Amino acid sequence: MELRQLQYFVAVAEELNFSRAAERLRISQPPLSIQIQKLENELGIPLFYRNNRQVELTDAGKLFLEEIRKVLSHLHRAIENAQRTHHGELGKLNVGFVGSATYDILPSVLREFRSLYPDVQVHLFEMSTPVQIEALREEEIDIGILRPPVNSEALCTEIVSTIPCVLAVPCQHPLLEKNNLTLSDLRDYPFVLLSRKTWAGLYNEILALCNPIIHQEALEFQTVIGLVAAGLGIAIVPQSAINLHTQDVVYLDFNNQLPTASMGISWRQNNRSALVKAFIQIAKEAT
Repeated sequence: MELRQLQYFVAVAEELNFSRAAERLRISQPPLSIQIQKLENELGIPLFYRNNRQVELTDAGKLFLEEIRKVLSHLHRAIENAQRTHHGELGKLNVGFVGSATYDILPSVLREFRSLYPDVQVHLFEMSTPVQIEALREEEIDIGILRPPVNSEALCTEIVSTIPCVLAVPCQHPLLEKNNLTLSDLRDYPFVLLSRKTWAGLYNEILALCNPIIHQEALEFQTVIGLVAAGLGIAIVPQSAINLHTQDVVYLDFNNQLPTASMGISWRQNNRSALVKAFIQIAKEAT
């Protein structure tokens, strides 16, 4: 049984006239009649009553028409969905992200992506950078929004955002009374640090920069800022963190003396998905 035989059958069943059906299909009538006969022979049942004046569907033909219409509709939908998926207009995307991306590039990237690809399902998973790297390797996520460096030959990484860090201090902290602050002014005060497990690069940079007194560590920047607001210490954080706890925390610019904070986007080298390419491009253009 061939697809064209089913299409020919539907045309004849809807026209109930072989000449009109042939004209609709843009073929001559004899080949059409032959294909319908072959279809009936294969099924072992008549689909049409024929005489010199009219063509009618048999009861079996009526039921067959109803079912074949469903099959062809499903087939057309499958073809359309496959084409849309190939062009990145349909499908599913699993995206991992570090918590700090929610007040950095993530909101703007998601808004733009969803406006351009409304039929794509985007599933988000908050993960630390090391967990994202492992999830990418295991194909649990398609894209990771994380903190470089990423040391894996299986993954591609591009920096999509680089911003300076600032010093976060509690309101009424003694450092606020000083002018022309230097790194040496920080040595006597306890620090709240983002854990090395979350972002090893920044952790090591801060240690090398000012050898801080570490009073507390936290896994996310939101927690770091919350602990600063509670008076547990001072912290070096990305400039994007200034939107958090602005009434309880003061952010000080150190005139490029502090590290910079980069955000990267990672994906598997062998991932050729059009959706992944589209998401990466939007992330690169959003900064």
